[in-house]
Amino acid sequence: MKAKAYTLLLAAFLLTSSLPLRAQQQGGGQAGGAQGASVVPASSADSQGIRKYVLGPGDTLDIRVFGQPDLNWTGEVDDEGNLSSLPFIEKPIRAQCRTDKDIQKDVIAAYTKFLRSPQISVRITGRNSRTPAVIFGAVPAATRVQMMRRVRLNEVITSAGGYTERANGDVQILHTEPLMCPELGDEAEPLSADDHLAASVFKVYKIADLLAGKPEANPVIRPGDIVTAMESKPVYITGNVVSPQPILLRDGYTLSRVLAMVGGPTTGAKASDVRIYRSELGSTELKVIRINFDEVKKKKREDVVLQPYDIIEVPKASDWSAKVLLTGLTKTMMGGVMGAPANILQYRVIY
Repeated sequence: MKAKAYTLLLAAFLLTSSLPLRAQQQGGGQAGGAQGASVVPASSADSQGIRKYVLGPGDTLDIRVFGQPDLNWTGEVDDEGNLSSLPFIEKPIRAQCRTDKDIQKDVIAAYTKFLRSPQISVRITGRNSRTPAVIFGAVPAATRVQMMRRVRLNEVITSAGGYTERANGDVQILHTEPLMCPELGDEAEPLSADDHLAASVFKVYKIADLLAGKPEANPVIRPGDIVTAMESKPVYITGNVVSPQPILLRDGYTLSRVLAMVGGPTTGAKASDVRIYRSELGSTELKVIRINFDEVKKKKREDVVLQPYDIIEVPKASDWSAKVLLTGLTKTMMGGVMGAPANILQYRVIY
């Protein structure tokens, strides 16, 4: 019985160990067309999604001609985007905006004039042509992003950890380098016009549009781009409100909204004469905007969109106003009632 059990265990072990090998042989046969060929694992470049990396100035290559070591070459793409110093090759080979496979075909064609069926490999040894993009501002950590492929805005923001609560809803992108290899649909705008920065150098996108999935709000980030998640600027709420404090201003914040965020005007506030103190460009004096907030609440007048660094003051009502007098009288009466002896106040339940 023991011998039979051992035999069964050995057979099970051999069966299970042969399954991966058989699968590998089948996979190799499908991929390579030859029986017994092994599956070639994806290269590190493939796993990073850069199989179609296009070259640019500063990238380095290693070119090897099998059987002809004197023709091996190691160098970089020059400033004009060419390979210009290959042995016995007089005409430069265009490298910019092309893949290593494209260059391999041209090198083989060039050496075919001297060699019969040359076997040539082209390998990228340094990806140096892409200046890192930078993202900072209302993100958890300012980040330099080295991009080995086409990367969009949402990926760059994610790499920096997303947004913080200080984000005001806008993302500004500053282009510092021209688009090296534009593709179909890309806008290759110039960086300057008539010795001035072109308007296309600065682009502003809305976070709300990006979150809504609008394609135009998720552009391709170029190497060298400076991406700024714009931070909110404060407005200051003072005077007779429940909780006077600064509020970080977001896109579209209005007077009624920020007053609600601080608890609203107190009972003794003069909401009919709320004042907004606003600084104007080129002036040292503050402009005073007077708002009847009671009319705003009743939809009798339009709400006011606030600007950064606005100071909102909710003044105190006159001591002789009917509202204040009524409030004071109510407090006085309630205080007198609550302070009366317990045996004077009767307790009744009406059913």
